[in-house]
Amino acid sequence: MEDKLIESIAYILPAAVTGFVAYYMFNSFLNQQNSEKKLALLAKKSKESLPIKLQACERMLLFCDRINPVKMLMRVIPTSTNTDDYLQLLLANIEQEFEHNLVQQIYISDETWMSIIAAKNAIVNKLRQVAETSNSANELRENVLIDYSKILPPTETAISFIKNEVKRIL
Repeated sequence: MEDKLIESIAYILPAAVTGFVAYYMFNSFLNQQNSEKKLALLAKKSKESLPIKLQACERMLLFCDRINPVKMLMRVIPTSTNTDDYLQLLLANIEQEFEHNLVQQIYISDETWMSIIAAKNAIVNKLRQVAETSNSANELRENVLIDYSKILPPTETAISFIKNEVKRIL
């Protein structure tokens, strides 16, 4: 009886060890295959989303350039001498540009988006502030140009955030 038990163990033990090794190797192989598939999907997703993200950065850079006060004042000519009319025209121009590019926030980082919002709000506030002390549309233009000749427009800060994001993406 003991001989049969030892003989059974002699057959079962190598089979159990072989089964355990086979299970371990097969499990490792499957894990490696899953990892490779996940990596391939991630690379494919990244490859497909990169152009969209870069296009969003391009559009937001263009937005910042278009709301740059100096460039905007050269592009948007007053329709009358009334300061309030011109201010409303400028603010409407900024809002229109912003609404046109609003969806781009999906593709850029929150930090970059917040810098763009801050630049837009700073420009709007500065325009309103200068409009309060201006007597005509042309004086508003002159005062804004004078103010921004002394300081860097907030859009430049937002543009640097956008450039940093592009460097990070690439």
